[in-house]
Parts: sequence; structure tokens; C-alpha cells
Amino acid sequence: MEDLLLNLNKEQKKAVTYGKGPLLIIAGAGTGKTKVITHRIAYLISKKFAKPEEILAVTFTEKAANEMEQRVDQLIPYSYSFVEISTFNSFGDKILRNYGHELG
Repeated sequence: MEDLLLNLNKEQKKAVTYGKGPLLIIAGAGTGKTKVITHRIAYLISKKFAKPEEILAVTFTEKAANEMEQRVDQLIPYSYSFVEISTFNSFGDKILRNYGHELG
């Protein structure tokens, strides 16, 4: 596995190595958000701060979700399939399909 902090700027490294708890990345187009998020996922798993099945990454488009999956697969090939990466719509749909019956 490549060094996860290689080729990241100071702010990106800070986000990737952020301590415990949720992390929200807000930045403009072309600033490396996807790179930061995928490296953060790999960092959490490689440092054993989280199991792959405990991670949720959501985005707005299917294209972005697919790109995130591909990047995480390159960083951690055997663990990525257990990470939940999806769009907001597909994640909401999954919740309704799995737990909708509990709504009444």
C-alpha cells in the first residue's frame, strides 16, 4: 500500500489524520475532496481506527460514488467492498427497503 500521506498538502493531511468522530469535507471543485475522503477511509482502516463495515461515505452522484469506490479499492484492495459508499438517494432507498416495514 502506498504511503497514504504522500502527495497530500498540509490541509489534506490534517483532514486525513483527523481524530475521532465524524468528518465533513466542504471545499470547491478540484480541491481534492475525493482524494481526502478516500485516503481518510484507507487511513482509518489501516490504523485499525475503524472496521470497513463501520464506514459510510455518501455523495450526490453515482459517478462520484463509483470513483470513490475505485480509489478506495486501489488503496485497500481487500477491504473496500465492506465500506458503504453510495449516493444519498441510494442509501436512503436501502434504509427504506431494509427497515421500511418498521415504520408502520
